Amino acid sequence: MADEGREALLQELRARALPSWFEDAKLGVLPHWGPSAVPAWAEPIGNFHEIAKAHGWEYWFRHDAYPEWYWNTIRIEGSPARAWHDATFGKNFEYPRFGPIFDEATRRFDPESWAKLFADAGVRYVVLVSKHHDGWTLWPSATPNPFIPGWHATRDLVGELGAAVRALGMRYGLYYSGGLDWTFEPGPVRDLPSLLKCIPQSDQYLAYANAHWRELIARYQPCVIWNDIGYPRAADLVELFADYYDAVPDGLVNDRFLFGSQPHLDFNTPEYSAIADISPRKWELTRGIGLAFGYNRNETAAHALSVRELVHLLCDVVSKNGNLLLGVGPMPDGTIPPLQRERLLGLGRWLAACGEAIYGTRPFQRAEGVTREGTPVRFTRKGGVLYALVLGPPADGAVEIEGLKIPPSARVTRLGQDDPQSPAFALRIEPAPAA
Repeated sequence: MADEGREALLQELRARALPSWFEDAKLGVLPHWGPSAVPAWAEPIGNFHEIAKAHGWEYWFRHDAYPEWYWNTIRIEGSPARAWHDATFGKNFEYPRFGPIFDEATRRFDPESWAKLFADAGVRYVVLVSKHHDGWTLWPSATPNPFIPGWHATRDLVGELGAAVRALGMRYGLYYSGGLDWTFEPGPVRDLPSLLKCIPQSDQYLAYANAHWRELIARYQPCVIWNDIGYPRAADLVELFADYYDAVPDGLVNDRFLFGSQPHLDFNTPEYSAIADISPRKWELTRGIGLAFGYNRNETAAHALSVRELVHLLCDVVSKNGNLLLGVGPMPDGTIPPLQRERLLGLGRWLAACGEAIYGTRPFQRAEGVTREGTPVRFTRKGGVLYALVLGPPADGAVEIEGLKIPPSARVTRLGQDDPQSPAFALRIEPAPAA
């Protein structure tokens, strides 16, 4: 494609309106599921931003709290993960041997059970990890891995889950690790410079990743193409995105194809870090319920957000023009760990009572407030209605929000008032005050 044609096409992409379904949906889940769920081991040392800031990136990668990075962590000599691996499986047990074990376990997977759980949790879209950094694909691709024979699921797990999710009215998107594939560039990743060096740039990998994305788009029509950790620099992303939008007119592209130089994107994806105020650009906070995305046998309730914290996080994110994409880490056979299941269902119960103040809303003139008693408040709006989400249990009597002048003619009703243990409730104010 000539430069003039590519520039015109790029401007056309940038002029697209953000699909309203994404602005309305607010809550998604991101299941991380693959061979790393067999060892399911990582050190739950904390939030990666905080750990890296306090101890540096080398420390983070040596003690990585993400079990989905297990293959990388055990390649770092002296890491606790390496010591545990050798003691548990033996020094000569190579990571690819987890593949057939995982594949055998997936025979017991019931996609309808996931779909029902997600629907009960109030989820509006599901983004499945079709390939993570270990290169294992959750579908038997027409473009197989050139280095490890059979490095893919026997079942079409991508297609089966998509059918189950869509049958219950949820949207279905796909994650793909375009930047890291340890079957092509084994690393290990020890720090940020080595992370960048591990992004494969060969013509072979570019053709491989392009073939996968195009196959995923053609076969499954994902509502989001959610790339991770970059992409080969030689890729024609403008053409890929244009072809994707032709296939899925209300689809979206995330911001992780290229670091800092991506020609087009629909939304930003901060990880384990929210933002301070309303963002003019749509964004999506992605994080696990605990300290990781994948299943970690070492995580306990102490490492996970409570239902109360999940509700407050969702309210905060939505008030600032964001969506929340929660990582879910299934066991090899597809079982969702009880702790994650309990948290999801607790969030769903709250949304059943107060979802009117979340779904389909847009930011108000300001995101935050506080009651006279000091309870935090988050604001959303929908048409001429203002919602004040009070981040505390329901209380009898009047609720006064500092700096919010409600005209006497306004009608104020409460959502979520019936449960005295509710982590938050909402005031529905109509018409919305000016500020």
